[in-house]
Amino acid sequence: MLVIPAIDLKDGQCVRLRQGRMDESTVFSTDPLKVAARWIDAGARRIHLVDLNGAFAGEPVNGGIVRDIVQEYPDLESQIGGGIRDLKTVEHYLNLGVDYVIIGTMAVKNPDFVREACQAFPGKIIVGIDAKDGWVAVEGWAEVSNVRAETLAKAFADSGVNSIIYTDIDRDGMMQGVNVAATEALAGACELPIIASGGITSMEDIVRLQSACLRGTKSGKGGIVGAISGRAIYEGTLDFAEAQAYCDRMREEHG
Repeated sequence: MLVIPAIDLKDGQCVRLRQGRMDESTVFSTDPLKVAARWIDAGARRIHLVDLNGAFAGEPVNGGIVRDIVQEYPDLESQIGGGIRDLKTVEHYLNLGVDYVIIGTMAVKNPDFVREACQAFPGKIIVGIDAKDGWVAVEGWAEVSNVRAETLAKAFADSGVNSIIYTDIDRDGMMQGVNVAATEALAGACELPIIASGGITSMEDIVRLQSACLRGTKSGKGGIVGAISGRAIYEGTLDFAEAQAYCDRMREEHG
């Protein structure tokens, strides 16, 4: 399982929100490039970038910083979400050197857009499913839809989606532990690789997710393949290097 540090961008700074609320943000750094270097030095192999301003504006706002990070560290895998509403934006980010583009709101409002993106850019599209009590939230989590998370995931099972990032909004940024049961249930329902997000607080969460990852591997399903961590690694309740080393060790032991 891959542990993926999050760099959430708001007004050019690296921040973390609580339950997606823009008015409850904590600034962790004014230099996102230095933050990226910190996680690379700790052993990160992929980084999760979010344009928070873009998620609400419906178009990229912090694109310049994203460009600087991916061009400064070309060997680091990257994925970007926030404000991606058209193929032009997808192409723009991929041309910059971003490896994967995350489609969230448009996956609910226009599922055909996801399928078109998958056809145009094979293997490069990740669907972001952010849920509150099992219902998908959109527009930077400002709205809750009438679509269930599992229903949405199943809709893209054969569309060419690379993977799904599943975020439990109620736990995001709250340091209350990850919702392993819901994440594993989603993986079993859609059989696509799932990247867990929201609430990851300590090594206990990583151990539980890694165990679920191994169960998925043995079952032959997509399973849980990654875990995104933000506030926990910035505040020190989770040691990123220790977490990735543990997952690597489990992979070696279990094949």
